[in-house]
Formats: sequence, structure tokens, C-alpha cells
Amino acid sequence: MTQPLTPRQQDVFDFIIKTIKSSGYPPTRAEIAQALGFRSPNAAEEHLRALKRKGAIEMVPGTSRGIRVPSLAEAEEDSEQGLPVIGEVAAGSPILASQHIDRHCPLPSDYFSPAADYLLRVRGVSMKDVGILEGDLLAVHRTSSVRDGQIVVARLGDEVTVKRFRRDGHYVWLEAENEDFAPIKVDLRTDSLEIEGLGVGVIRDGGLH
Repeated sequence: MTQPLTPRQQDVFDFIIKTIKSSGYPPTRAEIAQALGFRSPNAAEEHLRALKRKGAIEMVPGTSRGIRVPSLAEAEEDSEQGLPVIGEVAAGSPILASQHIDRHCPLPSDYFSPAADYLLRVRGVSMKDVGILEGDLLAVHRTSSVRDGQIVVARLGDEVTVKRFRRDGHYVWLEAENEDFAPIKVDLRTDSLEIEGLGVGVIRDGGLH
């Protein structure tokens, strides 16, 4: 999605996704209007056009179910190929941007619990004391909801890093598992921090850990 959605647009988008996943095909305008309480299919059409402008969906002319969700199609394609392996992450760009995907690893996402969305190649030795080494592939579950003590993939400014997460009020500490690396202190009131995901497993030299 290239632009944020309004709450009502998000409702429409979520209903489209739900319908595709449950029935295998997108809803009609009338079905959207009925499910979300619009007065007519025309109101649903207006929301669909807004979603198209924002890049959330594509509209196929000439059919009542002519709605395509690129992100969902890409996710299905990736699931058939296996988990995407992410190499270097360019500053400021999304982790799963196509230019970051080196290859796909033939592992099902539900091999891990919770299910992994991608594999991130580890750079450096800051987490070596918990067995996460240079060149390992860290299985990552995409979520922004994490608990103290969990190993996370965090974006601090333009940099993506793997660290242990701890929070106290307005402050977050991103802690290394290597005494040579000091904890990174983040003030949530002034610093830009995004949690990209939760580490759920490690792959090394063809083995799983």
C-alpha cells in the first residue's frame, strides 16, 4: 500500500481480503454495500476507486468481481516458492521490498511458531551469545506487538537491527547478546523506532535451530 487508508477504507479493504480468503474470489459491489451498511453499491464503488488510487487494489473492468489485491497475490506467490530470504536492507525502504529478496528458501512458513514471514540474513556478531551468528538466517514473524525479553527485528531511524527488546515507560533498550556491544537506549518521545518482527528461529548451514 502506497498511502495510508481511512478507517472506512480499511473496513472495505479488510472485507475484500476476508472474502477472497474464505470464498476464493472477491466480493461484488452489492456484497460490500450490504456487509458494511452502505446505502447502495455506488457508495462501495467510490471506496473501491479510492483504494485503487492509493495502490491498495487493482480494478479489472467489465466484471462485477473485478478486484485484485496485489499484496495478497504476491504473498500467495511467495508462499508457493517458500520463505523469501532478505539480504541487505537499503536505508529507509521496506524490508520485503523486491530488491532485498536474494532468493526463496523451500520451507513452509508454519514450520515455525508463530509462522515466519521471511528469513533475514544476520550481519555482525552482536547476538552470538544466543547462537545467532554472522550469515545465519533469522526466521521472522511480522508483528509490531512484542514482549520484554523477546528477540526482535527493529528499525531505528534508517537502520535495521536484531536485538533483545526491553521497555520501561518511554524508554526501550535494544540489547545485544555480546558483551562487546553496549545496549542501545531509545527515547520513544524523540527517537524513531519501529518493530518489524519477532525472531522465531534460526537456520545455519542447512540446519534448523
